[in-house]
Amino acid sequence: MAVANRVLAGDRFIASYNALMAGVWALHLDRGHFALWIVAAHMAALTLPWLFARLPDRSAGWMTTLHDLYPLVLLLAYWPELGLLHEALLVGSFDNYIVALDQHVFGTHLHAIWMPAMPYLWLSELMYFMYFAYYALIFLPPIVVAVQGRRAAVRDMAFRLMVTYVGCYLIYITFPVLGPRLAMEAYAEPHTGGLFYQIVHGALEVGDSRGTAFPSSHVAGGVTIAYLAWRWFSRPVALLMSLEATGILLSTVYTQSHYAIDAVAGLAWALGLQVFVVPMLRSLLSGRRPAPTPVLPDFAVMLPATGGTGDTS
Repeated sequence: MAVANRVLAGDRFIASYNALMAGVWALHLDRGHFALWIVAAHMAALTLPWLFARLPDRSAGWMTTLHDLYPLVLLLAYWPELGLLHEALLVGSFDNYIVALDQHVFGTHLHAIWMPAMPYLWLSELMYFMYFAYYALIFLPPIVVAVQGRRAAVRDMAFRLMVTYVGCYLIYITFPVLGPRLAMEAYAEPHTGGLFYQIVHGALEVGDSRGTAFPSSHVAGGVTIAYLAWRWFSRPVALLMSLEATGILLSTVYTQSHYAIDAVAGLAWALGLQVFVVPMLRSLLSGRRPAPTPVLPDFAVMLPATGGTGDTS
Protein backbone atom coordinates (compact mmCIF):
# COMPACT_ATOMS: atom_id res chain seq x y z
CA MET A 1 0.00 0.00 0.00
CA ALA A 2 1.31 3.48 -0.89
CA VAL A 3 2.55 5.58 2.01
CA ALA A 4 0.11 8.40 1.19
CA ASN A 5 -2.81 5.98 1.51
CA ARG A 6 -1.67 4.92 4.98
CA VAL A 7 -1.78 8.45 6.39
CA LEU A 8 -5.02 8.84 8.32
CA ALA A 9 -7.42 11.78 8.34
CA GLY A 10 -6.35 12.57 11.89
CA ASP A 11 -2.71 12.55 10.80
CA ARG A 12 -3.39 15.09 8.09
CA PHE A 13 -5.42 17.27 10.45
CA ILE A 14 -2.74 17.44 13.14
CA ALA A 15 -0.06 17.95 10.47
CA SER A 16 -2.00 20.95 9.13
CA TYR A 17 -2.05 22.51 12.59
CA ASN A 18 1.69 21.91 13.00
CA ALA A 19 2.36 23.58 9.66
CA LEU A 20 0.17 26.54 10.60
CA MET A 21 1.85 27.08 13.97
CA ALA A 22 5.32 26.70 12.47
CA GLY A 23 4.39 29.47 10.07
CA VAL A 24 3.01 31.70 12.84
CA TRP A 25 6.18 31.41 14.91
CA ALA A 26 8.40 31.79 11.83
CA LEU A 27 6.85 35.21 11.29
CA HIS A 28 7.78 36.22 14.84
CA LEU A 29 11.29 34.88 15.32
CA ASP A 30 12.30 38.22 16.82
CA ARG A 31 9.90 37.82 19.77
CA GLY A 32 12.13 35.45 21.74
CA HIS A 33 15.07 33.08 21.50
CA PHE A 34 12.64 30.19 21.98
CA ALA A 35 10.68 30.95 18.78
CA LEU A 36 13.14 29.15 16.52
CA TRP A 37 13.02 26.06 18.74
CA ILE A 38 9.23 26.05 18.61
CA VAL A 39 9.34 26.25 14.81
CA ALA A 40 11.73 23.29 14.79
CA ALA A 41 9.46 21.32 17.13
CA HIS A 42 6.43 21.86 14.92
CA MET A 43 8.39 20.90 11.82
CA ALA A 44 9.54 17.72 13.53
CA ALA A 45 5.98 16.89 14.60
CA LEU A 46 4.90 17.53 11.02
CA THR A 47 6.84 14.44 9.90
CA LEU A 48 5.25 12.04 12.39
CA PRO A 49 2.28 10.91 10.24
CA TRP A 50 4.55 9.87 7.39
CA LEU A 51 6.98 8.15 9.75
CA PHE A 52 4.13 6.09 11.18
CA ALA A 53 2.91 5.35 7.66
CA ARG A 54 6.29 3.85 6.75
CA LEU A 55 6.23 1.30 9.56
CA PRO A 56 6.17 -2.21 8.14
CA ASP A 57 3.22 -3.38 10.23
CA ARG A 58 0.76 -1.08 11.97
CA SER A 59 -1.92 -3.68 12.61
CA ALA A 60 -0.98 -4.50 16.20
CA GLY A 61 1.35 -3.70 19.06
CA TRP A 62 2.34 -0.69 21.09
CA MET A 63 3.43 1.26 18.01
CA THR A 64 -0.12 1.06 16.67
CA THR A 65 -1.45 2.40 19.95
CA LEU A 66 1.10 5.20 19.89
CA HIS A 67 0.10 6.07 16.34
CA ASP A 68 -3.55 6.33 17.34
CA LEU A 69 -2.96 8.34 20.52
CA TYR A 70 -0.02 10.61 19.68
CA PRO A 71 -2.29 13.51 18.58
CA LEU A 72 -3.72 13.68 22.11
CA VAL A 73 -0.19 13.88 23.50
CA LEU A 74 0.55 16.74 21.12
CA LEU A 75 -2.58 18.55 22.29
CA LEU A 76 -1.05 18.67 25.78
CA ALA A 77 2.06 20.32 24.35
CA TYR A 78 0.04 22.82 22.35
CA TRP A 79 -1.74 24.14 25.46
CA PRO A 80 1.18 25.97 27.17
CA GLU A 81 2.26 27.22 23.74
CA LEU A 82 -0.90 29.32 23.56
CA GLY A 83 0.02 31.33 26.63
CA LEU A 84 3.57 31.71 25.37
CA LEU A 85 2.31 32.97 22.02
CA HIS A 86 -0.07 35.40 23.73
CA GLU A 87 2.81 36.90 25.71
CA ALA A 88 5.24 36.90 22.80
CA LEU A 89 2.88 38.75 20.47
CA LEU A 90 2.00 41.27 23.18
CA VAL A 91 -1.64 41.21 22.13
CA GLY A 92 -4.39 42.47 24.40
CA SER A 93 -7.54 40.64 25.37
CA PHE A 94 -11.15 40.97 24.31
CA ASP A 95 -12.69 40.51 27.74
CA ASN A 96 -14.69 43.73 27.46
CA TYR A 97 -16.65 42.31 24.53
CA ILE A 98 -17.28 39.01 26.29
CA VAL A 99 -18.32 40.72 29.52
CA ALA A 100 -20.82 42.84 27.58
CA LEU A 101 -22.15 39.75 25.79
CA ASP A 102 -22.42 37.88 29.09
CA GLN A 103 -24.45 40.75 30.56
CA HIS A 104 -26.66 40.93 27.48
CA VAL A 105 -27.44 37.22 27.45
CA PHE A 106 -27.92 36.56 31.17
CA GLY A 107 -28.85 40.00 32.47
CA THR A 108 -26.12 39.62 35.12
CA HIS A 109 -22.75 37.96 35.62
CA LEU A 110 -23.38 34.52 37.05
CA HIS A 111 -19.71 33.96 37.83
CA ALA A 112 -19.77 36.97 40.13
CA ILE A 113 -22.96 36.18 42.07
CA TRP A 114 -23.20 32.39 42.29
CA MET A 115 -20.39 31.65 44.75
CA PRO A 116 -21.26 34.52 47.14
CA ALA A 117 -24.90 33.43 47.09
CA MET A 118 -24.03 29.78 47.89
CA PRO A 119 -20.71 29.76 49.80
CA TYR A 120 -21.12 26.23 51.15
CA LEU A 121 -18.09 24.02 51.68
CA TRP A 122 -19.79 20.91 50.30
CA LEU A 123 -20.83 22.76 47.14
CA SER A 124 -17.42 24.39 46.72
CA GLU A 125 -15.62 21.05 47.01
CA LEU A 126 -18.11 19.35 44.69
CA MET A 127 -17.61 22.01 42.04
CA TYR A 128 -13.84 21.94 42.30
CA PHE A 129 -13.93 18.14 42.15
CA MET A 130 -16.00 18.32 38.95
CA TYR A 131 -13.56 20.81 37.52
CA PHE A 132 -10.58 18.60 38.36
CA ALA A 133 -12.25 15.37 37.17
CA TYR A 134 -12.25 16.89 33.69
CA TYR A 135 -8.72 15.60 33.12
CA ALA A 136 -9.71 12.01 33.79
CA LEU A 137 -12.87 12.40 31.69
CA ILE A 138 -10.89 13.49 28.64
CA PHE A 139 -7.95 11.11 28.69
CA LEU A 140 -9.17 7.89 30.31
CA PRO A 141 -11.78 6.87 27.68
CA PRO A 142 -9.31 6.84 24.75
CA ILE A 143 -6.82 4.89 26.86
CA VAL A 144 -9.49 2.37 27.89
CA VAL A 145 -10.62 1.64 24.33
CA ALA A 146 -6.98 1.46 23.22
CA VAL A 147 -6.26 -1.18 25.86
CA GLN A 148 -9.37 -3.04 24.71
CA GLY A 149 -8.00 -3.05 21.17
CA ARG A 150 -10.96 -1.12 19.75
CA ARG A 151 -8.98 0.74 17.14
CA ALA A 152 -11.95 2.30 15.34
CA ALA A 153 -13.09 3.82 18.63
CA VAL A 154 -9.60 5.11 19.43
CA ARG A 155 -9.29 6.77 16.03
CA ASP A 156 -12.73 8.33 16.26
CA MET A 157 -12.09 9.69 19.75
CA ALA A 158 -8.67 11.07 18.87
CA PHE A 159 -9.94 12.75 15.72
CA ARG A 160 -13.00 14.30 17.32
CA LEU A 161 -11.07 15.54 20.35
CA MET A 162 -8.43 17.02 18.04
CA VAL A 163 -11.05 18.92 16.06
CA THR A 164 -12.62 20.29 19.23
CA TYR A 165 -9.41 21.43 20.87
CA VAL A 166 -7.66 22.72 17.76
CA GLY A 167 -10.87 24.60 16.95
CA CYS A 168 -10.69 26.23 20.39
CA TYR A 169 -6.97 26.94 20.02
CA LEU A 170 -7.49 28.78 16.74
CA ILE A 171 -10.03 31.04 18.43
CA TYR A 172 -7.65 31.69 21.32
CA ILE A 173 -4.91 32.72 18.90
CA THR A 174 -7.10 35.21 17.04
CA PHE A 175 -9.46 36.28 19.85
CA PRO A 176 -7.76 35.91 23.27
CA VAL A 177 -9.95 36.28 26.35
CA LEU A 178 -8.49 36.09 29.85
CA GLY A 179 -11.61 35.18 31.81
CA PRO A 180 -12.69 36.49 35.21
CA ARG A 181 -9.90 34.80 37.19
CA LEU A 182 -7.21 36.77 35.37
CA ALA A 183 -9.02 39.81 33.97
CA MET A 184 -10.62 41.06 37.15
CA GLU A 185 -10.60 40.58 40.87
CA ALA A 186 -12.74 37.54 41.51
CA TYR A 187 -14.76 36.95 44.61
CA ALA A 188 -12.61 35.58 47.42
CA GLU A 189 -13.23 31.86 47.82
CA PRO A 190 -14.46 31.28 51.40
CA HIS A 191 -13.09 27.73 51.52
CA THR A 192 -9.49 28.04 50.38
CA GLY A 193 -8.53 25.16 52.65
CA GLY A 194 -10.65 22.69 50.71
CA LEU A 195 -8.77 19.74 49.22
CA PHE A 196 -10.01 20.09 45.66
CA TYR A 197 -9.73 23.88 45.81
CA GLN A 198 -6.03 23.45 46.56
CA ILE A 199 -5.56 20.84 43.83
CA VAL A 200 -7.28 22.89 41.13
CA HIS A 201 -5.56 26.16 41.97
CA GLY A 202 -2.21 24.40 42.20
CA ALA A 203 -2.76 22.93 38.72
CA LEU A 204 -3.82 26.30 37.33
CA GLU A 205 -0.74 28.00 38.71
CA VAL A 206 1.49 25.46 36.99
CA GLY A 207 -0.28 24.82 33.70
CA ASP A 208 -2.75 27.56 32.82
CA SER A 209 -2.40 29.63 29.65
CA ARG A 210 -3.49 33.24 29.30
CA GLY A 211 -6.07 34.17 26.69
CA THR A 212 -7.84 30.80 26.61
CA ALA A 213 -11.21 31.54 28.21
CA PHE A 214 -13.63 31.86 25.26
CA PRO A 215 -15.01 29.39 24.43
CA SER A 216 -14.32 27.19 27.45
CA SER A 217 -12.17 24.26 26.31
CA HIS A 218 -13.11 22.52 29.56
CA VAL A 219 -16.74 22.55 28.51
CA ALA A 220 -16.02 21.85 24.85
CA GLY A 221 -13.85 18.87 25.71
CA GLY A 222 -16.36 17.54 28.23
CA VAL A 223 -19.22 17.79 25.75
CA THR A 224 -17.14 16.07 23.07
CA ILE A 225 -16.24 13.12 25.28
CA ALA A 226 -19.88 12.80 26.36
CA TYR A 227 -20.89 12.77 22.70
CA LEU A 228 -18.30 10.05 22.09
CA ALA A 229 -19.51 8.06 25.08
CA TRP A 230 -22.93 7.66 23.48
CA ARG A 231 -21.20 6.34 20.35
CA TRP A 232 -18.76 3.90 21.91
CA PHE A 233 -19.77 3.02 25.48
CA SER A 234 -22.74 1.45 27.20
CA ARG A 235 -25.69 3.60 28.14
CA PRO A 236 -24.90 3.72 31.89
CA VAL A 237 -21.31 4.79 31.19
CA ALA A 238 -22.47 7.38 28.66
CA LEU A 239 -24.94 8.76 31.18
CA LEU A 240 -22.22 9.00 33.83
CA MET A 241 -19.91 10.86 31.44
CA SER A 242 -22.74 13.19 30.44
CA LEU A 243 -23.38 14.02 34.09
CA GLU A 244 -19.70 14.83 34.58
CA ALA A 245 -19.73 17.00 31.44
CA THR A 246 -22.68 18.88 32.92
CA GLY A 247 -20.78 19.24 36.18
CA ILE A 248 -17.82 20.68 34.30
CA LEU A 249 -20.04 23.26 32.61
CA LEU A 250 -21.45 24.38 35.95
CA SER A 251 -18.14 24.29 37.81
CA THR A 252 -16.37 26.56 35.33
CA VAL A 253 -18.83 29.30 36.27
CA TYR A 254 -19.05 28.63 40.00
CA THR A 255 -15.27 28.58 40.43
CA GLN A 256 -15.04 31.85 38.46
CA SER A 257 -12.71 30.28 35.93
CA HIS A 258 -15.02 31.40 33.10
CA TYR A 259 -17.83 33.77 32.31
CA ALA A 260 -21.11 31.94 31.87
CA ILE A 261 -21.10 32.84 28.19
CA ASP A 262 -17.76 31.01 27.86
CA ALA A 263 -19.41 27.82 29.08
CA VAL A 264 -22.42 28.19 26.78
CA ALA A 265 -20.13 28.94 23.84
CA GLY A 266 -18.06 25.83 24.65
CA LEU A 267 -21.21 23.71 24.60
CA ALA A 268 -22.45 25.12 21.30
CA TRP A 269 -19.00 25.04 19.71
CA ALA A 270 -18.41 21.38 20.56
CA LEU A 271 -21.82 20.23 19.36
CA GLY A 272 -21.53 22.21 16.14
CA LEU A 273 -18.12 20.73 15.40
CA GLN A 274 -19.13 17.15 16.18
CA VAL A 275 -22.42 17.15 14.30
CA PHE A 276 -21.55 19.24 11.25
CA VAL A 277 -17.81 19.85 10.87
CA VAL A 278 -16.25 16.49 11.78
CA PRO A 279 -18.05 14.48 9.05
CA MET A 280 -17.02 16.99 6.38
CA LEU A 281 -13.43 17.20 7.62
CA ARG A 282 -13.06 13.44 7.82
CA SER A 283 -14.32 13.05 4.26
CA LEU A 284 -12.09 15.84 2.98
CA LEU A 285 -8.93 14.67 4.74
CA SER A 286 -9.51 11.03 3.84
CA GLY A 287 -9.68 11.92 0.16
CA ARG A 288 -13.12 10.38 -0.18
CA ARG A 289 -15.54 11.98 -2.58
CA PRO A 290 -19.17 12.41 -1.60
CA ALA A 291 -21.34 9.49 -2.63
CA PRO A 292 -22.90 10.10 -6.05
CA THR A 293 -26.60 10.77 -6.29
CA PRO A 294 -28.34 7.47 -7.10
CA VAL A 295 -29.83 7.21 -10.58
CA LEU A 296 -33.46 6.19 -10.34
CA PRO A 297 -34.68 3.52 -12.74
CA ASP A 298 -37.03 4.42 -15.59
CA PHE A 299 -40.27 3.22 -14.07
CA ALA A 300 -42.18 4.03 -17.27
CA VAL A 301 -40.21 1.38 -19.12
CA MET A 302 -40.53 -1.16 -16.33
CA LEU A 303 -44.33 -0.89 -16.07
CA PRO A 304 -46.51 -2.79 -18.55
CA ALA A 305 -48.39 -0.87 -21.23
CA THR A 306 -51.85 0.13 -19.99
CA GLY A 307 -53.68 1.24 -23.12
CA GLY A 308 -55.54 4.43 -23.66
CA THR A 309 -58.21 4.01 -20.94
CA GLY A 310 -55.83 2.97 -18.19
CA ASP A 311 -57.80 -0.33 -17.76
CA THR A 312 -55.40 -3.24 -17.36
CA SER A 313 -58.11 -5.93 -17.15
